[in-house]
Amino acid sequence: MAAITNQELITILGDKFGDKIVNVSEPYGLLTFETSKDVIISVLTFLKESSTTDFNFLTDITAVHYPEKKHGIAVVYHLHSMVKRVRVRIKVFIDEHHPHIPTATVVWNGANWMERETYDLFGVKFDGHPDLRRILNMDELGVHPMLKQYPLEDPNRVDKKDEYFGR
Repeated sequence: MAAITNQELITILGDKFGDKIVNVSEPYGLLTFETSKDVIISVLTFLKESSTTDFNFLTDITAVHYPEKKHGIAVVYHLHSMVKRVRVRIKVFIDEHHPHIPTATVVWNGANWMERETYDLFGVKFDGHPDLRRILNMDELGVHPMLKQYPLEDPNRVDKKDEYFGR
């Protein structure tokens, strides 16, 4: 099988999904684009099942918290087509106050633990997930540690006072 270029992939996605594919870029040669949560499963299914794209490996699902943006959480999918020798990054921005997105376990069984980790660390709820519960932290932990809601350092620490450092 011949490799597929990022430009060919952009054209294929544009023809199939039109204006649902936005903010296309290629940082360091990695094709990156955004879509919405209402079509993410269709996009993932198309990329996996189409013989033209043949993305046969879900590398990772994670999230990034952007507290300064309107939709504060980006759910990020990394896919790899080993046959076509190309990788892609897909971002879906969701509301951090209602972080819901459909589960990708309907496309890849391997998404199960990745979504559990993303739920545990960022609080993203994957609707339809077969077993969405914490995977790394204790069940009693009332926070999601990767959200940027907490100060980086304890403001009460006396060893970090500026006067001790001549500032």
